[in-house]
Amino acid sequence: MADTAAVLADLRAEGDALDDLLSDVNEAGWRTLTPADGWTVAHQIAHLHWTDHVAALTAAGSAGDEDAAAAFDAVIAEALTDPAGFVDAAAENLAGEQPSTLLARWRLGRSHVLSVLPDVPAGTRIRWFGPPMSATSLATARLMETWAHGQDVADALGVDREPTARLRHVAHLGVRTREFAYALRGRPAPAAPVRVVLTAPDGSEWTWGPDDADQRVDGSALDFCLLVTQRVHRDDTALVSRGGDAEEWLTIAQAFAGAPGTGRRPSGAGAPAETAETAL
Repeated sequence: MADTAAVLADLRAEGDALDDLLSDVNEAGWRTLTPADGWTVAHQIAHLHWTDHVAALTAAGSAGDEDAAAAFDAVIAEALTDPAGFVDAAAENLAGEQPSTLLARWRLGRSHVLSVLPDVPAGTRIRWFGPPMSATSLATARLMETWAHGQDVADALGVDREPTARLRHVAHLGVRTREFAYALRGRPAPAAPVRVVLTAPDGSEWTWGPDDADQRVDGSALDFCLLVTQRVHRDDTALVSRGGDAEEWLTIAQAFAGAPGTGRRPSGAGAPAETAETAL
């Protein structure tokens, strides 16, 4: 869909947008609870810092840094001792730091990711918590997660974010992970392809899949991205599906690695149903 340099430029811009949102937040704001149950704004940034750090380790390892590769092995080994809780534990360990310290850590970590990914040789598959991926795909995944956790922060602070063309990367990942969402649940994905037609923030159309597919999803790119990152319940979107396979996919769509997420409850249904972490 895009070369690594283009995705990295958008990843930088997405991080800058979140950084701008955080620039005037006081300490009380950092302790504000977000829609992810039990997580404050600080937890969200702590998690982004931790995953950026780990992403930089595995990317550097793929670029030939043996110490970084060994450090990533250690992270995986630790994760296997507590598969259900290691992500929450990592965020909790950092969330109590002073906001200025945590912000500086996150800035350094995302800068490291941006600097090391271009060094990964073309064609190299980078290890991750899900399937190995290319440098471009890992950059896309980092953008997706920065945007998704940034949405949690914006929701907590009562800020309406303006959708941008960077959503195309998130939507692309959401489409590409259709089979992955089924595999996480131990089920084969339906063989029939799905046509996805999304309205971009500028009013243009973004499309995936064959024109003549019987299964189809239509709607706004924002709704689709919120859904595949499990930041909104299916019932709270205006997405339109045609065909049972398309609708089933929308109920389990998951663009991030990790255990199957439970997603958000419908609006008005009370506290969020998901655990704190919903993206890797």
